[in-house]
Amino acid sequence: MSRFAVGARVRARVADRDGHTRLPRYARGHTGEVVEVRATWQLPDEAVRGVFGAEPVYAVRFEAAELWGSGSHSVILDLWESYLEEAP
Repeated sequence: MSRFAVGARVRARVADRDGHTRLPRYARGHTGEVVEVRATWQLPDEAVRGVFGAEPVYAVRFEAAELWGSGSHSVILDLWESYLEEAP
């Protein structure tokens, strides 16, 4: 079951995990909007440790100005649920 719905405001977690992660550093701590609930996929962060399990993946749109302080375009990232939290 997905925790976030399309249209939800989410924030990419700030935590800098040890080891592998697919959460881009430039997105950490920034707020975006869920534009699609993609599917449930295996979390690569855990798979490299031999732990196999899946979690929902979301397409999250971030405005360039939110990420870099300027720009009129947006960036969409596919992010696993554990990378996200509710936006304040």
